[in-house]
Amino acid sequence: MKVIKCLLGLALVLSCGQLYGQAKKNNKKVKRPNIIYVYADDMGYGELGSYGQQKIKTPHLDKMAKEGMRFTQHYTSTPVCAPARCMLMTGKHGGHAYIRGNYELGGFEDNMEGGQMPLPEGTFTIATLLKKAGYTTGLCGKWGLGMNGTTGSPLRQGFDYYYGYLDQKQSHNFYPSHLWENERWDTLDNPPISVHRPLDPATTKDEDFAYYKGNVYAPEKMTEKALGFIDKHKDQPFFLYLPYTIPHVSLQAPDAYIQQYVGTFEEQPYYGDKGYAPAKYPYSTYAAMITYLDDQVGIIMDKIKALGLDDDTIIMFSSDNGATFNGGVNYAFFNSVGGLRGLKMDVFEGGIREPFIARWPDKIPAGTTSDLISAQYDLMATLAELTGQHADNTDGISFLPELLGKRAQQQKHDYLYFEYPEKGGQLAIRMGDWKAVKLNLRKQPDNKWMVFNLITDPAETVDVADQHPELIRRFDAIVKKEHQPAHIREWEFLSPKFDVKQINL
Repeated sequence: MKVIKCLLGLALVLSCGQLYGQAKKNNKKVKRPNIIYVYADDMGYGELGSYGQQKIKTPHLDKMAKEGMRFTQHYTSTPVCAPARCMLMTGKHGGHAYIRGNYELGGFEDNMEGGQMPLPEGTFTIATLLKKAGYTTGLCGKWGLGMNGTTGSPLRQGFDYYYGYLDQKQSHNFYPSHLWENERWDTLDNPPISVHRPLDPATTKDEDFAYYKGNVYAPEKMTEKALGFIDKHKDQPFFLYLPYTIPHVSLQAPDAYIQQYVGTFEEQPYYGDKGYAPAKYPYSTYAAMITYLDDQVGIIMDKIKALGLDDDTIIMFSSDNGATFNGGVNYAFFNSVGGLRGLKMDVFEGGIREPFIARWPDKIPAGTTSDLISAQYDLMATLAELTGQHADNTDGISFLPELLGKRAQQQKHDYLYFEYPEKGGQLAIRMGDWKAVKLNLRKQPDNKWMVFNLITDPAETVDVADQHPELIRRFDAIVKKEHQPAHIREWEFLSPKFDVKQINL
């Protein structure tokens, strides 16, 4: 079997070499492709038009899907922000990753900004991998894996340049006092805003909602800096990671985008009673945020075309986890998870199955759909193969053959493993058509598996565990194989040497 995999891998490398050899014959500039990875924040599986969304306009991403490949069974590595970003960057699943939950430090005030648990020194990230291949690496958006001055700074994790939020708590406000650029505080022309301050419905006036608006919208700055990075490095291979903060709450968007939707929906003001900033038009604002993000993707794509880099650039789009449940968002109204069960912080499909679109003209077949079962921790292996490298310290499998339309050469996962220590402690395993889930393991470590057939029951409504004892044995064996003890007490709920019930997560 190993011999066959090696031969298939060699054949793919040779085929990629043939692509570049043909480019030489055609007198085209030959170089490794630029790589752009756009990462939405809390976007549900069903929030793009190409994934069935009916109420929110996403024309640029829909066009990207028509010009590229749309994946229907692609997963984040875990259902919440910081660990999903860690696993994306390091190619590890939830049983092996260094960061497995949101472990926030500091407070919301500027002088208390502390970020999250930082990645340790020497972590091998996608940015590190690509620098080894001669790429210039840039990040514009939300990092969430350590503040400047710590081992988790992007500059210590393989990035040549970064701009944006380092602290997830700061990113709750889309009109912040500052963003960060290569360890430097970049002051923005915004008034101080406490986005978690609610309004009293009995006394609130229309003008009170204006308190939650500023002058400089953070995602606009991210796009501005991304365009500058592309301009500066257009003559050399670059990797640009764009983890936008949209559509994570707070509900804040430029008025021009909100007005595109006002009057379209029956909606009532949101006063902040479920956290985050109040909004006069919560449905319109949520839709506006996604349309704004879609426009940013369009701006980036137009820039690539204008510079003549379209054929030499692979652009990918996905999200860190499923749709949120608070902050004035109505996921049911928008069918945000496309009829799937679960939301952010759930290992059910709605919390972990994500949109994934990839576009690379003349390389990725246009207008195609893939049902390959894949995960974001596969990206490390994929980019390693794309750049002629070998990534041996990863849980992922390269999906480059799938992208290039060489499905016969595509190696498949025996299973995907999900381990999430928060919301009671959860496990999930995707194995072919089967999905197994365990919940609340911190307090009830003997909880049984729920088992679903995702082909006949994609919404995970019928537990068939009792009918398949042979599957239960396999799932138990997978957990024993894949779980490594966490490095902090709060994340260890499967094989603890202490009383997990004392830890409230």
